[in-house]
Amino acid sequence: MRLKLTTLLVGAAMASLAAHATVTDQMIRDDAKTTSDVLSWGIGTQGQRYSPLKTINSSNVARLVPMWSYSFGGEKQRGQQSQPLIHDGVMYVTASYSRIYALDVKTGKRLWKYEHRLPEGIMPCCDVINRGAALYDNLVIFGTLDAQLVALDRKTGDVVWKEKIDDYSAGYSYTAAPLIADGLLLTGVSGGEFGVVGRVEARNPKTGEKVWVRPVVEGHMGYRYDKDGKAIENGVSGTPGKTWPGDLWKTGGAATWLGGTYDPRTGLAYFGTGNPAPWNSHLRKGDNLYSCSTVAIDVKTGQIKWHYQNTPNDGWDFDGVNEFVTFDDGNRILGAKADRNGFFYVNDARTGELVNAFPFVKKVTWATGIDLKTGRPNYVPENRPGDPTASADGKKGSVVFAAPSFLGGKNQMPMAYSPDTKLFYVPSNEWGMEIWNEPITYKKGAAYLGAGFTIKTINDDYIGALRAIDPKTGKIVWEVKNEAPLWGGVLATGGNLVFWGTPEGYLKAADAKTGKVLWQYQTGSGVVAPPVTWEDKGEQYIAVVSGWGGAVPLWGGDVAKKVNYLEQGGMVWVFKLMK
Repeated sequence: MRLKLTTLLVGAAMASLAAHATVTDQMIRDDAKTTSDVLSWGIGTQGQRYSPLKTINSSNVARLVPMWSYSFGGEKQRGQQSQPLIHDGVMYVTASYSRIYALDVKTGKRLWKYEHRLPEGIMPCCDVINRGAALYDNLVIFGTLDAQLVALDRKTGDVVWKEKIDDYSAGYSYTAAPLIADGLLLTGVSGGEFGVVGRVEARNPKTGEKVWVRPVVEGHMGYRYDKDGKAIENGVSGTPGKTWPGDLWKTGGAATWLGGTYDPRTGLAYFGTGNPAPWNSHLRKGDNLYSCSTVAIDVKTGQIKWHYQNTPNDGWDFDGVNEFVTFDDGNRILGAKADRNGFFYVNDARTGELVNAFPFVKKVTWATGIDLKTGRPNYVPENRPGDPTASADGKKGSVVFAAPSFLGGKNQMPMAYSPDTKLFYVPSNEWGMEIWNEPITYKKGAAYLGAGFTIKTINDDYIGALRAIDPKTGKIVWEVKNEAPLWGGVLATGGNLVFWGTPEGYLKAADAKTGKVLWQYQTGSGVVAPPVTWEDKGEQYIAVVSGWGGAVPLWGGDVAKKVNYLEQGGMVWVFKLMK
């Protein structure tokens, strides 16, 4: 009897350990509430990047010190934009050139490494970055620069499955962290500057098999897949030809390159869509749906339930891909988005109804505001780049100065929301550009812009500013200015703290209510990634990836020259309180 009882207890203990190790749908739904791990990009699928942890707080954060750091090594430094995931004593962190590491969270010891073999001829738009992975069951899943998805055994790093997203020679790539929503693996595509067609795909995360595909360029057919993998038509996106002239919709862009968020209460996944292709808006008169939009997709059916277009007929590469973060407002679920075009939008998360819109940067030249009744921008026509066919030689349209620049009032760097302060913390940039249009025709695998540009500074003393923004009033409650552009994400905590990094290499912490900077640490290279936090046995930890790069040094013009002294790198840092 005693032996039988012992066997039962051991069996129960092993089952408990197995259940703890396996990442379930319920665990992912609870990610924002649980504090012992970080299971999704956004610290919860809603993307709020808020942790209720308060062991590290505004009264003791000055005692934060490094616990360990780990170098990604080799010559493959470049931009490091990854958000680490934490589970079962292991950190999973991706790095440039499609690499992923499993590290012991206590010591930083490498448990395994997977380095994807990349072919010649990949065409990443904006550096060889990767923004993170997804955890599901016993798998860690991430995307690669040659547009593949790779699922690895979390314990060993062995490949379990590998699936091709699309043809990298046509300009497709993948840089986002995949999203797990209601048992499905959701991914987008990168490559908007090469005339790709943006879409969202749902797969079985255990096998990689497709469940449905939803294009986000009007006129393209969606599909669902039966148990044998046969494609079944699932309705065309939008009304063919309604907002696109001629055949331009066939290479329409609208890449879903940042990935999405998901709110289980609405059953909708929210993906931002990128710029229409080409940049020359005079070639594609019309709104060009669903580019530069937030698109809400029913995860069960793969159907678009609503969309809101932030920049109809985009002529500035303002994109619309920035994250849509859902939050509670009394009896409603709202979603917020700080768009590259310089305006902050609040929509009803169930219906898409525009609730509020206001500028969050101080200089916007392309529109005077957003009409809250129609939801459309009030354009300044003379500040749209000119039509090259109207010029004397037909080669270059009139040059305009536009603000923000196409690098955006906010770009890939994710903002955070605190339900304590009810404020959004937005990494913002003040810059402009000279931009003009040129003739262009589509060629597979070639850049498809039809525009030229030069990024310009606006202020002498700063470009970046972390801003605390009230979504109800539109007011900037406080800001912390930064000489270089801000290109890394934000973390808010229950300890009345906000963490963010700077290109100069600092990870910083400020009082969430006042913006007073309380702590900073020099990581050795620019921080262009979002921090995370978790706890283990009563101790709270902070982690961030450091490594300067991304779009700014590649595309930044005068701004890139101003910050060309910044050094590249590739490390992950973990901090805790000094006892």
